[in-house]
Amino acid sequence: MSLCYPHQPALTRPCMPDNAASVQRRKLYYTRMKYDANLDTELRSGQRSKVPRNVNMENLRGGYLFPEIAMRELEHARKYPHAKLIRLGIGDTTEPIPHIITSAMAEQALALSTVRGYRGYGDEQGNQELRMAIARAMYKDMGVKWEEVFVSDGAQCDISRVQMLLGSRVTVAVPDPSFPAYVDSSIILGQAGKFEEETRKHQNIVYMRCYPDNNFFPDLENTPRTDIIFFCSPNNPTGAAATRSQLEQLVEFARANGSIIVHDSAYSAYISDGSPRSIFEIPGAKEVAIEISSFSKFAGFTGVRLGWTVVPEELSYSNGFPAIKDFNRIVCTCFNGASNIAQAGGLACLSPDGRQALNKVIEFYRDNAMILVDAFESLGIKAYGGKNSPYAWVHFPGSSSWDVFDDILEKTHIVTVPGVGFGPGGEEYLRVSAFGNRETMLEASKRLKTLYNHFK
Repeated sequence: MSLCYPHQPALTRPCMPDNAASVQRRKLYYTRMKYDANLDTELRSGQRSKVPRNVNMENLRGGYLFPEIAMRELEHARKYPHAKLIRLGIGDTTEPIPHIITSAMAEQALALSTVRGYRGYGDEQGNQELRMAIARAMYKDMGVKWEEVFVSDGAQCDISRVQMLLGSRVTVAVPDPSFPAYVDSSIILGQAGKFEEETRKHQNIVYMRCYPDNNFFPDLENTPRTDIIFFCSPNNPTGAAATRSQLEQLVEFARANGSIIVHDSAYSAYISDGSPRSIFEIPGAKEVAIEISSFSKFAGFTGVRLGWTVVPEELSYSNGFPAIKDFNRIVCTCFNGASNIAQAGGLACLSPDGRQALNKVIEFYRDNAMILVDAFESLGIKAYGGKNSPYAWVHFPGSSSWDVFDDILEKTHIVTVPGVGFGPGGEEYLRVSAFGNRETMLEASKRLKTLYNHFK
């Protein structure tokens, strides 16, 4: 059965069918999202505790971005049960993990069934061999020691652990637009202050404007001092990678103001133009920066869960106490260490053969992104990103990003992400993910051209 859009001719759809496991997983996800949404709007009757709700949780704005998208997707699926959805929303990898990596994890898992190979708790900070491999492979000639590398279950978890490290009394700056977890974790910790409806900003957070007209880099001369500066390169959602000169400005700004940069390099493997892949490529950064990174997007570990954070020995608080000692205490208190099976996979990722195999997958996603960027550009719609990231950041001047999201979903059955979900600076934009098979990208391109061709 061919897919027909409302009032449009039938279109061929070479999309890959969902397997039974993915369909069942999505049904469970939708059910959970509906349950969570009901809890947001309903107060329980009957027996209640005498414990007040955390006021910081009350300050979170509605649902988290991606569950809201999932709810709208569910409603759409019910409305069009036979439509073939293309999901270019949440940035979840789709290509299989190379065999050299999965075989290492399988070997580790099988070893657990033997007396000789069984291992229980590992070091909370991570397997020493993996920590050494990360320092060697990712931070060559940057002076990062393996003892400064803390292996984790992913970058998003580490964002909250770093927030716990920094506490509720610090002031925070974030890029606008940026990954929602920076702001949401700041709210949960009590750093954000009241939400202002008119500006759609939190009172105590500094939103650093990162738009095309300033090359997606904040105007630091007009940015007030804050204790903490979140920064992501390549940026999620814009796909912009900071140049060496820009990162030098950022490090100098932090040094002059006595601030700490929390640098998110989760997408650094996608950089193709020679821009720095780590903040620690910049001289002096070890005295003012923490770096959070992940195996999720460069190794397809979104479900395996593995990441790391670097806290340099040189980084200290205003009283001279080393931040690394506090972070080590937090890790030992709140975390029992990453899975030893996942860590075996991480080691395989960093081997020469593993890196070679993963580079092919990364190149595949980058090519997908350029297919999307080229499709929008051919329609006269400005799209950024793709070159150094797996995302296209698409501009629809004068339009509400949620309205554009709904319009594309309704007329093409394509799920995207409304830019306003990444902050007020994302209004008028959509983020479109390149994670998917090639047939899906080509079909998405075809559908979008059918929808927007009349605007040319």
